[in-house]
Amino acid sequence: MAVLRIAKMGNPVLLRKAEPVADATAPEIRQLAADMQETLEDIGASGLAAPQVFVSKRVVVYRIIAARIPPGSGLAPRPWTVMVNPVITPKTADTRPVWERCLSIPGLHGKVPRHMQISIRYQDLDGRTHEHDAYSSWAALLQHECDHLDGVLYPQRMTDLALLAYNDEPGPLAREVMSNPAGIDPLFIDLVERWPGRSRWYGPSPSA
Repeated sequence: MAVLRIAKMGNPVLLRKAEPVADATAPEIRQLAADMQETLEDIGASGLAAPQVFVSKRVVVYRIIAARIPPGSGLAPRPWTVMVNPVITPKTADTRPVWERCLSIPGLHGKVPRHMQISIRYQDLDGRTHEHDAYSSWAALLQHECDHLDGVLYPQRMTDLALLAYNDEPGPLAREVMSNPAGIDPLFIDLVERWPGRSRWYGPSPSA
């Protein structure tokens, strides 16, 4: 296995629609998935799409760890999962804005409208087809990763670019966390907790 280099926003590979995988059981796809998992473990991140490591194929690897689950969301941790040729179908037309980051856009975060209830269908590395529902931040994560397969980065989904900010200046995020942190990924709450300017603009942390 290997830790792979991440393509950054501006690289043409991130703008292409990735090609379907003809054979999910092919050794090179299994190796790609293993390298993607090792890359995520090295970085400490949750999800990765093949175009982010310069492979224009429809492959996504992800996990959900307990530390990334918003309190009260009802979500449970998810083990490492490889999705080959995933297809997402929203179960409702409604969307809700969700705070997101991306390995291909380091140092930034933004708020992106996402469907909170989806169905996803994909193949695993043994060629078996799976189909299940996903909801809340799990659904948002899957939409984020599958967008990469269609050459879409999260700022392209944003409806208010005033909510795009640097991780070390999380003003709009801090405003929301200070008023109501319910449902926000703990990763983003931590950004606010570590922001030295927080108290200047919004007063002491509710947990202080």
